[in-house]
Amino acid sequence: MYPVDLHMHTVASTHAYSTLHDYITMAKQKGITLFAITDHGPDMADAPHYWHFMNMHVWPRVVDGVGILRGIEANIKNTAGDIDCTGPMLDALDLIIAGFHEPVFPPRDAVAHTEAMIAAMAGGDVHIISHPGNPKFPVDIPAIAAAAAYYQVALELNNSSFSHSRKGSEPNCRAIAEAVRDAGGWLALGSDSHTAFTLGDFSECRRILDEVNFPEDRILNVSPRRLLDFLASRGMPCDPELNALFQ
Repeated sequence: MYPVDLHMHTVASTHAYSTLHDYITMAKQKGITLFAITDHGPDMADAPHYWHFMNMHVWPRVVDGVGILRGIEANIKNTAGDIDCTGPMLDALDLIIAGFHEPVFPPRDAVAHTEAMIAAMAGGDVHIISHPGNPKFPVDIPAIAAAAAYYQVALELNNSSFSHSRKGSEPNCRAIAEAVRDAGGWLALGSDSHTAFTLGDFSECRRILDEVNFPEDRILNVSPRRLLDFLASRGMPCDPELNALFQ
């Protein structure tokens, strides 16, 4: 349905099962022309080391017409909005997703979660908040949608949240889509694939988008160009090879 997928994990996150090469192969089969590898930030117990992210420069930018973005799913660590992606890592990456994960930020209450999420957005380094509809981390949905629109941070609709992860997310995800729609913000779609077979699967996201009549012009995944322009507007200059591929 969309040619861009912005959230997936490789064997570098040891609870995932596919390689970069697997994702490239599947992208060619499914018509995905741009994807971002977003392995977990190093504060997670099974996450790759700092060097994994710093060494992403060895990846090709384009393989057989498929563009590859170097990303991370960082962890929001505290109510100050700190994330486990700082210093040189920020310069090594194209895309920074951040979200709550229980081993790093044990669930507290909606006030603390909302404060932490908004602080992470205000910090200026995060492009997308991952799975904000997780029922284990309730938030003030209108407040985070308004903050996301203000700071030009996309909120994610995470397809795996409807199938096997974060059970009970659907009502929150629908409310988030409605709130982002009304606030004039951005939505990002992520398969959150832990195996290449689900790359580009946004079937559950599509159902929510239709139910709330979400405008296509506020979805980052509609085209590679839209995503690259969004990142450029956030101070992430487009790589020349990607820019040439997706003129």
